[in-house]
Amino acid sequence: MSIRDVLAKNVRKYRQTAGLSQEELAHRAEIDRTYLSALERSIYSASIDVVDRLAKVLGAEAADLLKKPEKRSRRNPIPTKSAPPRIKAS
Repeated sequence: MSIRDVLAKNVRKYRQTAGLSQEELAHRAEIDRTYLSALERSIYSASIDVVDRLAKVLGAEAADLLKKPEKRSRRNPIPTKSAPPRIKAS
């Protein structure tokens, strides 16, 4: 996964969590909405200045937008408690 892909996934995740449209986030970060759309689709790379502006609007650190998400197993995507050991009847 490239850093461009990481940024794309994280910006989208933080934006959706904040309940912002692309248009509103772009307006607050003072960038064009079509540019933000291209960033979220991993079409363009962003300068550190743009990453910083997006992070500030999203209430995050710039480094948070550049961190790879933790991998989860496809077989067990959500961690669950393990079942207690079975006791054999005598």
